Amino acid sequence: MAYYRKCVQTVIEQLDRFKPEKDSADQLLEAAASSLQTFSPQKQAFILEVLSGCLEYQKLLTVVVDAFYVRDGRLCLWADYNLFLVICYLATFQLEELGFQAFRSIVRSQPADKMRKFLGFFFNPLNLCSWIKDEWSLVYETAHVKSWTDPLLRWQPEVQELINQLEGALTTQPPLSKAKVTEPKTFNLTVPRPRAIPMPEPVPVVAKPRPVPRSTYQPPKEPQMLGMTKRCNRRKAEELLLRANLEEMRCAVPRARREPRAQGTEKLRLRFPPRIRRTPKLTFYRPNEVPVKLNTAATLREGALYRRQVEKELQRVDKLVDGAGDFSEFLEWQKKMLAKDREERLVADACRRLRGKLSHEEAALARQQLGRENQLKAQQKKAEMAELMQQCAERRLREERSMKELVEQVMEGQKNIKAAQMRLLKGRRQIVQEVTQESQALLQRSAEAAREEQRRRCELISQLRALETQPVCKGKLVDLTQVPGHGLEGEMSLVELRERLALLKEARQREEAERRDQIIQGKRAQSQELQKVLEQISLCRAAMGQSAALRWEEKKAAVQETPPQDQRVQELQRRLEEKAAERRKQAAPLQVPAPRGARPKLRAQLEAQHWLELERSRERRLQALQGGGSACKPTHRLEAT
Repeated sequence: MAYYRKCVQTVIEQLDRFKPEKDSADQLLEAAASSLQTFSPQKQAFILEVLSGCLEYQKLLTVVVDAFYVRDGRLCLWADYNLFLVICYLATFQLEELGFQAFRSIVRSQPADKMRKFLGFFFNPLNLCSWIKDEWSLVYETAHVKSWTDPLLRWQPEVQELINQLEGALTTQPPLSKAKVTEPKTFNLTVPRPRAIPMPEPVPVVAKPRPVPRSTYQPPKEPQMLGMTKRCNRRKAEELLLRANLEEMRCAVPRARREPRAQGTEKLRLRFPPRIRRTPKLTFYRPNEVPVKLNTAATLREGALYRRQVEKELQRVDKLVDGAGDFSEFLEWQKKMLAKDREERLVADACRRLRGKLSHEEAALARQQLGRENQLKAQQKKAEMAELMQQCAERRLREERSMKELVEQVMEGQKNIKAAQMRLLKGRRQIVQEVTQESQALLQRSAEAAREEQRRRCELISQLRALETQPVCKGKLVDLTQVPGHGLEGEMSLVELRERLALLKEARQREEAERRDQIIQGKRAQSQELQKVLEQISLCRAAMGQSAALRWEEKKAAVQETPPQDQRVQELQRRLEEKAAERRKQAAPLQVPAPRGARPKLRAQLEAQHWLELERSRERRLQALQGGGSACKPTHRLEAT
């Protein structure tokens, strides 16, 4: 039996190595023949014959084995696929040649459960005469298939006896003993004593500290006075800047663009040069700390921007002096068109708001109708719930009676369980005491071994330290002023080398100090230039802020104008009043439950808040549109020098 087991195992190993995509059958047979040199010639012949037959009839064998895995072998491992392949080949093609005794020895050398399932499936007459024969006929001719299936049907009684023997061997096999599981047992530990409360320490008497002076919590008066002075100076500067921006230019009289130049005025201009009056120079307050926080690149970039703007403004003034026209007519036309657009937007917003209120009133009417329908449905639901509650109460009483009977039965069973638990606890306590005694003995032995090892290590360490403390002469006398005398160019002693290095270090330090002074002077000059640019930027920003404030006041005054009354707005207001009257008329007879009396007030508050938010959003949108439209207006720039 061991002979056949080894041969079949060798065939299975060779089939496991075979990969149809990469290897060929001839290569596998050559490799197998070279690896079977240690076997006897009889074994080699049997293994090679079975291996070549499995490879030759692999299509027929895979039909049977695949069907076995689908039907009866669903619980078998796929690692045993080649084992079933070899058994199927031996039963189909080698049973007559080997004989039934040898075939039975081969089957008995393999696991009995697997062989019983496979042979019962393969030698079933119903399978052999039906689908196995049909599937094999698709690969080979029917005559060959019949010559293979007839011997299998003839050997079927003997194989059935072998299957019965395998089943008997499985039933007589003793069951595997179940390993005893270790059950954890609780330790009988003593309760530790509570810690003693320590006596409180005496509180040391500390001398009474001196009170904190009141001036600590009061701010000094100097910052307040400085702040007042700063605000006054800033207000004066803003007034002067506003006056300068509002005053009309005295150097030229503006005229229309299309007005032709008169020749007489040209001669007068050439004969009498224009007299330009110089306005007194404005003085502004310059704070010590400029309220502009920018890095160097941003500061220079913004300063250059303001310089370009001042140059453009000066060029515009020069053009006005030469007689160029202004944009007054265009600006007036633009202002009228913007006002007209603003009126149209206000009318559209009013219509949209009234339409929203009208839809809100219609929704309120629909809610009232829905409320009446819900009241009727609620009354029907209450009647149905009352019936269901009565049925639930009856069912609950029946369940309580059955639960009482079940509790009585459980209490009787628990009395017997407590006695068994007490006996089990006594046995466990005895086992725990024995285990603790053994563990204490083991701990004592391990502690003694550890102490012995520690003593030996201490002796070795003391010996090593004694060896390290012995004096060793490592010194060597060296003359630092002596030249080595190797005959090299530039040879010198250590003292001379140190002196030369010290001189080089001092020269390098002087160079670094000079370079540092140059860098500091350059940074100081750059910081002064940046400070001047920052002061100029702050003054220009203040001037731009004042002009923006004036524009904002003009916009605000324009926005506060009442929207014109349009026919569409009046029609929507009339429809809204009709819907509101209809809603109030329908809401009067409607009965509202007592607990929900506060809901109309809350709803009215939410409605008012909703409309208020809507009006604010429309106002902000209108202001944003007006700000974008007036961005093209020219602004006066002032150069701060």
